[in-house]
Amino acid sequence: MRILAIESSCDETAVAVLSGQGDVLTLESSLVRSQIDIHQAYGGVVPEVAAREHLAYLFPMITQALADAQVSAADLDALAVTAGPGLAPALRVGVEAAKALAWAWHKPLIPVCHLEGHIYATWLDTLTPPQFPALALIVSGGHTELVLMRGHGSFERLGETIDDAAGEAFDKVAKMLGLPYPGGPQVEQLAKLGNPTAFSFPRALLDKSNLDFSFAGLKTSVLYKLRENEASLADAKFRADIAASFQEAVIDVLIKKTKRAIVEHSPKSIILAGGVAANTSLRTRLQTLGAEHQVDVHVPPFAYALDNAAMIAVAGYYRALAQNFIDPLVLSANPNLDLV
Repeated sequence: MRILAIESSCDETAVAVLSGQGDVLTLESSLVRSQIDIHQAYGGVVPEVAAREHLAYLFPMITQALADAQVSAADLDALAVTAGPGLAPALRVGVEAAKALAWAWHKPLIPVCHLEGHIYATWLDTLTPPQFPALALIVSGGHTELVLMRGHGSFERLGETIDDAAGEAFDKVAKMLGLPYPGGPQVEQLAKLGNPTAFSFPRALLDKSNLDFSFAGLKTSVLYKLRENEASLADAKFRADIAASFQEAVIDVLIKKTKRAIVEHSPKSIILAGGVAANTSLRTRLQTLGAEHQVDVHVPPFAYALDNAAMIAVAGYYRALAQNFIDPLVLSANPNLDLV
């Protein structure tokens, strides 16, 4: 089976072609065009600007992806597209393009949840995919969740953030520190130069028995610390210590909540998913946690940790095996689409 996938949920235009037989997957082409340089001027993603960029580059990228895979539309078995969540104008470009192509090429169409795609990124470039039940820690700019996956397409949310997502907190702290967009990677780089125990920032909800997260208080605590030390804002060591202590607090909460979920649900695999999966400190801590509990940890290759269409193709492939198709006339972009 061969899938053409489209991703346009935010500021990356992405197209991929993937073929599979059983659990053996071959990524035949993968293209990603980032808009970071455009949105840096605004300090964040402007939805209408993102949509215009998607519209300008999507169809040429589809042509190029097919050429790179050395296939034609006739060789495709289905099309997959990110239906949500994401920015409505950006999502709409990808969804409408996929609908038009599915109709014109007479191909089945598969809607994919963006978060599901991030989970399936760990199926790329591996001979040993996650075993079920799998515990997925999803950490991105808009989501922080623990999800139990009992099989393909089977998801149970165990816990989620009650306010800010971890990635959102990273981005907001980056702005407080005057770091350029995108903020998360900038905070991580600055944290490498700092002392993670320099400041004692709060770890919310660790005294609760649930698996929910909260990062709003941590973000506010960082803001107050910066206001209390305005004279030190130009000091490189102070700024690095703030970044390192903040990052340590976020990762502590993520790891301790994941540990509780491991104890309660005994998964065979742990999956790290979402844009913050590119954070090397989080990867290392999660690998250590897995070793302590003798559970295999699966992290996506760095190339597929951020938004891409290859992960949407994998999710679409397994949905296609289950005949989970949709009438193109029925599908619409859903910026609030939920995984569960």
